[in-house]
Amino acid sequence: MDSLSLIQSPIALELEDFKKTFDASMNSSNALLNSALDHILRKNGKMMRPILLLLTARLFGSISKEAIHAAASLELLHTASLVHDDVVDESTERRGQLSVNAIFNNKVSVLVGDFLLATSLVHSAKTTNCAIIEVIARLGQDLADGEILQLSNITNPEFSELVYFDVIRKKTAALFSSCTRAAALSTHADDKQVELAHLFGEYIGISFQIKDDIFDYFDSKELGKPTGIDMQEGKLTLPILYVLKQCKDASLHTLASSVKNGEASQQDIEKLIEAAKQGGGIEYAEAVMDEYRNKALEVLMQFPPSPTRSSLELYVNYVVDRTK
Repeated sequence: MDSLSLIQSPIALELEDFKKTFDASMNSSNALLNSALDHILRKNGKMMRPILLLLTARLFGSISKEAIHAAASLELLHTASLVHDDVVDESTERRGQLSVNAIFNNKVSVLVGDFLLATSLVHSAKTTNCAIIEVIARLGQDLADGEILQLSNITNPEFSELVYFDVIRKKTAALFSSCTRAAALSTHADDKQVELAHLFGEYIGISFQIKDDIFDYFDSKELGKPTGIDMQEGKLTLPILYVLKQCKDASLHTLASSVKNGEASQQDIEKLIEAAKQGGGIEYAEAVMDEYRNKALEVLMQFPPSPTRSSLELYVNYVVDRTK
């Protein structure tokens, strides 16, 4: 049995229930919209966030219809944000296939994202839990805030780790912490338990994003995006930020500024990638990632041993140890 199958084993039936609910939401009588939704469904990923939500709900108690609808709502919101991000970033690929905007156009992509967002709201209402609805609404704010912060950082002459972590907390960690928080709320856990669940998800989310950022420094067709795409989009991530902080080489800083300004050539980007590797940036990012992995595991170990806790431990390690 592979890692993901082991992780999912305590929630296998509920995960199937979620998939049916989610897939039914990705359907429309409008032919053009349905074509775009079908395209998204063909490559809808490993469903890492719904799996986390369902496992966390099981850890705190039982998996209710509230949890299923919360998982559908959050995954739809996440999917909507990806469709919109591809328009903002002018990306032509998503998870190894053409993005919606590459196949259709920006107008269609924005409207498809809006449809997914509206459908997310429908499922949030079906939870009939005002606290969960608030979690989902605030996530929508965080995702937009993080994207705008990332865009505004392009004009910032500083190379800041603080801004980097602020962005990933809002754009990635918020997704994971919203899942774990909503899961705890679906079991009517007390305030202390809900905050514990929130921290658990946030630590996982930070580890997840750092891992994704490390991938961008290495050649691999398995990863679903070309190497160096972050820098092509003007993003400087943790490995190169560390090297820029340690290194006083003015030419390297000039290259990094050209990335933020959207003026860097592919050769410039390759030089920065090599500098990150040679300057210990990858090792530094891996150490920070491991630090957050350990924080997540420390939270998890506060719960009594169970098959669900074991699956969540596998989940945390899978996030950090995955190869794509």
